[in-house]
Amino acid sequence: MRRVTLQIDGKGVEVEEGTTILKAAERAGVEIPTLCYHKELSPYGACRICLVQITREGEKRRRCVTSCTYPVEDGLIVYTNSEEVMKARRFIIALLLSKAPESDRLKRLALEYRVIGDSPDELAAHLFKRASERDPTNCILCGLCVRVCSEIVGMKAISFAHRGMMRRVQTPFDKISESCIGCGACAYLCPTGAIKIEEAY
Repeated sequence: MRRVTLQIDGKGVEVEEGTTILKAAERAGVEIPTLCYHKELSPYGACRICLVQITREGEKRRRCVTSCTYPVEDGLIVYTNSEEVMKARRFIIALLLSKAPESDRLKRLALEYRVIGDSPDELAAHLFKRASERDPTNCILCGLCVRVCSEIVGMKAISFAHRGMMRRVQTPFDKISESCIGCGACAYLCPTGAIKIEEAY
């Protein structure tokens, strides 16, 4: 397969054509945060935390793309930690944290990117104030559970339903799914702990 050369944060990288920016960055030792990405599943780009800016030589305009879905091109210039990227990432983390305030993974990202204060105590105080406003489901609609059930387990026991603000993950017709084999893959991959497995006796 043809190889292409690009720049990631000023570092020259050569990878196979068709590789995503995220995978190229991993190979170059550049870390890009993700929530909805898993190497064994098709890329989805729902969480938007992996946003990067791209441009080409001679172009002044930069644009934001999701690194987990965008394929590399020859001569591409990628910025993973520009001021605009960091600002967008902080905003996205804040939005997701308001939806899933109990998520340890989101709390770690919020502290790392200084979304709300510099300490766990400041973050905890903010989340406590927001507790009455939150949706208790903790689902951020990343799609990991739906994709693992369909692509790896092969059962399609859960899927997305509705649109816009009403969109959610549910079983067909919101009834007990006869397709579910109880493997727990959906709960295992859920980044926010929205899916809980309970044993029935």
